[in-house]
Amino acid sequence: MRRHPLTLRRVQLTRRTRVRIILISLLFLMLTTLCAAALALRPLLTSLATARVSNTVNRIVSEAVNKTIESGDIRYEDLISFEKDGEGRITALKSNMAQFNRLQAEILDDVLAQLAEVSTRELSIPVGSLTGSSLLAGRGPLIHVRMQTVGSSKADFSNSFTSAGINQTRHQIILDVHVSVSILLPGFKTSTSVDNTYTVAETVIVGTVPQNYVYFHAASEEEVEDFILNNAG
Repeated sequence: MRRHPLTLRRVQLTRRTRVRIILISLLFLMLTTLCAAALALRPLLTSLATARVSNTVNRIVSEAVNKTIESGDIRYEDLISFEKDGEGRITALKSNMAQFNRLQAEILDDVLAQLAEVSTRELSIPVGSLTGSSLLAGRGPLIHVRMQTVGSSKADFSNSFTSAGINQTRHQIILDVHVSVSILLPGFKTSTSVDNTYTVAETVIVGTVPQNYVYFHAASEEEVEDFILNNAG
């Protein structure tokens, strides 16, 4: 029985095939490098995007609140009224809830409307800013950043009573604005919350500090009057 010697055949690739293999290899290497870089830079990108979005939200909220204050819509005497006894001493403070609710809705609607108009270019981050180099900061292609407000955004009023001297009390009406946003980045998303506090109106009460402060979220005028009559004196 004759045995045939084992022979190896050499396969010759055409030039076009070799070029294709090289290009595919380079493309795979580039994609791998980009993915690794993206994962490494993700924390920094998240931090920069969160800071940029937070600054934008702070600016918009401040503009909305300042505009409302400057327009004269927030006046202490329109929000708070005093109840006095027969000797003219203040026995209670009563809040105008209709006015409070109107201002809450007005300010929050203004903030959300302005946030919806923020362009992606305003929030975009240059690639050079991710390198940590001062020479490349602010340079290079832009990474687009978008933000969307979520339902937990709210505006609430609170009160602060502090001593302002002998037999004097400072009453401040404080506006707390809480805005929650979702930050959309290439390939992933994150979220952040921005809280701002503003003193929108204040006065100094001279005399004995009133023992009662009425702040009804949903009460009729009759219920308010009954509360004052039952607790006055």
